[in-house]
Amino acid sequence: MKKKIVSIMLMAGMALNVLAGCSSKPEEPQAAKEEAAPAQEAEAEAESDTAEASDNTEGKYAGVTLSFMSNIAGVQSEAMEEVIAKFEADTGAVVEYSSPGASYEELMKTKMAANQLPDLFTTHGWSIARYGQYLEPLNDQEWASRLSESAKQIVVDDKSGNFYCLPVDVDVAGIIYNKTVLNDAGINVDDLTTWDAFTEALGTIKDAGYTPVHIGGKDNWTIGQFFDWVTPSYLITDEQNNHRDALKDGSFDWSNWTGIAQMMADWRTAGYFNVDCLTADYNAQIKAMAEDKAAFVFLGNSAVNEVQSVNPNVDLGFMSVPASSDTDSATLIGGERIAIGVWKDSANKEAALELLSYFAQDDNMTKVASADGAPAGFSDVTSDTGIITADLEKYMASSRIFPYFDREYLPNGMWDDMCITGASILAEDAGAVEGACTAMEQSYKAKMEIQ
Repeated sequence: MKKKIVSIMLMAGMALNVLAGCSSKPEEPQAAKEEAAPAQEAEAEAESDTAEASDNTEGKYAGVTLSFMSNIAGVQSEAMEEVIAKFEADTGAVVEYSSPGASYEELMKTKMAANQLPDLFTTHGWSIARYGQYLEPLNDQEWASRLSESAKQIVVDDKSGNFYCLPVDVDVAGIIYNKTVLNDAGINVDDLTTWDAFTEALGTIKDAGYTPVHIGGKDNWTIGQFFDWVTPSYLITDEQNNHRDALKDGSFDWSNWTGIAQMMADWRTAGYFNVDCLTADYNAQIKAMAEDKAAFVFLGNSAVNEVQSVNPNVDLGFMSVPASSDTDSATLIGGERIAIGVWKDSANKEAALELLSYFAQDDNMTKVASADGAPAGFSDVTSDTGIITADLEKYMASSRIFPYFDREYLPNGMWDDMCITGASILAEDAGAVEGACTAMEQSYKAKMEIQ
């Protein structure tokens, strides 16, 4: 609070003036000063009250601390932190934001088990299946009606009609490629509609002196990405031959995994992956693409901005995912990308929901979605998808979109199995393909029992 000081030392002041022998303008009569004092006091008090009211408005959530945990990293995380800083400045709240990287999922499982979750957290594709029971339904938020149709298909629970996260953007993934490398090798991506054609192109690219496919297996989630990209074409997308129902009801025959695992093994034997595919990390993938050394990466579109941050002049493209047979067609992968939910038992739910609304503001959504290189989650908000905009529009118009395989068709926890069995194949362990099928089957059956 501001201290008010009213001091009347008229007589002392007059005495000092006399002693100093100063010439000055005539003093106001004492009576006038005494009449003015109450008015001056009232004016000062009004100014103080106005300032105090202003302080209260600026500090709406002063003293409130929100915890916010995210799986987002890099330039996308930096954009999120800018929105958070604006919220803190406007409301007086403190947001403890953390992005623990590879340990995020395990940390969240621990927090779920203890029912002690952050006030806000990113749902990394699991807002319904994994986190739905922990999250605040958001149907009544003022921005709820603005969700795009593609976002609704991803985040709305078919059974309840509820949705539990704000999809700041929508993940529409294909395969990112380096146009400089492919042009030099004489490859046209429009010819790569099947995995057979794609594999043949990998040989041509290798012969031209480039790394055909780069994997950063030290960060083993990049190995899991291979299976999330490849598996739907073998098991899900072919309307004449798919295993959707069997995967969901527990009757899936895991011998059907052999072809998927064998393709990875064949590519490894042929030298189509980088030789250091188990010791290189995600950043090495980004660098290889930025330096025109690799042709393809199986990563989300956010990687495009990451590559450009290393080399602004890199020429990248985006293509659909090939089919596994001539009876099918190329497809795209869809899901949550930067999606944020509020813990339903948060002690600071009001402030948490207001922070969520900050991310729903047009300029903030545009900022974060553009940093991610992905379409915004609202139908009336436009984001900058950068150098792959034309490709994205082309393939979205011509390709069917299917959800990430593990999120839709595997029980909770099997992502790790894909990463681990894939690492064994890349290490060229004896019997790795057969071992992958066995390990996946055993894990699948065990986890289906506790679903």
